[in-house]
Amino acid sequence: MRYYVISDVHGYYTQMKSALEKAGFFSDTTPHKLIMLGDLFDRGHEAKQLQQFILEQMEQDKIILIRGNHEDLFVELVTTDAGMPYSYHKSNGTYDTALQLTGFDPVMASIRHYDFADAAKDTPFYKEIIPAMLDYFETEHYVFTHGWIPSIPNRDKSYSYISSWREADREQWNQARWFNGMDAVQTADENKTIVCGHWHTSYGHSKYEHKGTEFGEDADFSPYYGPGIIAIDACTAFSGKVNCLVIED
Repeated sequence: MRYYVISDVHGYYTQMKSALEKAGFFSDTTPHKLIMLGDLFDRGHEAKQLQQFILEQMEQDKIILIRGNHEDLFVELVTTDAGMPYSYHKSNGTYDTALQLTGFDPVMASIRHYDFADAAKDTPFYKEIIPAMLDYFETEHYVFTHGWIPSIPNRDKSYSYISSWREADREQWNQARWFNGMDAVQTADENKTIVCGHWHTSYGHSKYEHKGTEFGEDADFSPYYGPGIIAIDACTAFSGKVNCLVIED
């Protein structure tokens, strides 16, 4: 099977579509699927277009969805917090995504926050897309996930590998979606290559390859390849790009 893999689109539908077109996704006549490694929304302003695109791919059984930490933030906003955003819901873009998808303006969303939350829970994103998302997807040679596989984070910002990560519980997966895979892989002992997003690839290029800075003019947002890992988050809000891998497995 041929897989087209993207991550952390964050509501930038135009940039995502451009990356897929360049990679040949739409013109491919062989069996293929799209893998999206989470964080679908919460930065750009094309949430409705992206939601519709994902629904169309789901109807055709051409997509595999991995859950990211921003999907967790959306669920938290519209359930636990009943549509009343904390500062991090606003700074992370989650609140704006809910406004885009529901059509509420900020004033009415604040006044009628329970109605706002109910409207958000009635969106296809909440009702269909999030329930279809997996913690990880596995092929013969690859594991696809968002931040990283469940591990033990240490105080020195290193990670201890857990061989039984496939049996991890919900809390462990919720935590793993925030991990920096480029750091975590340094002490991992997994026999498959892990393809992940969440953390901007310029971090790995700068820290481990000594190529450029993280956000300067010399920053490299191309996919980061290291032993046991391929990281692909291009930090689209900053770089204007979406990375797309094409993997046969």
